[in-house]
Amino acid sequence: MAARNFQARSPNDEESAAAVREAVTLGLKNAAISGTVVAVPTLVGCRVLPWAKANLNYTAQALIISAACIAGFFITADKAILRNARQNTIGKIDKST
Repeated sequence: MAARNFQARSPNDEESAAAVREAVTLGLKNAAISGTVVAVPTLVGCRVLPWAKANLNYTAQALIISAACIAGFFITADKAILRNARQNTIGKIDKST
């Protein structure tokens, strides 16, 4: 039996590397922004609000801030990768017609 190759080919390595680099850059920017936006009210709230002062220790504060950073990174990177994949697909369709 002949061996079959079931791997999908990417457009080419340079385009793929550029797409990943763009996704990581956008993800890092959004992670920094979302971390800053979440850090300020979290830290202020833990100093001012009695419930937060009593119940949120430093570990909880760090987890809240890091969860926002991680979510911002992955959501943005995923959107960038999907956008690039959609553009590649649309480009292939346009070339074939």
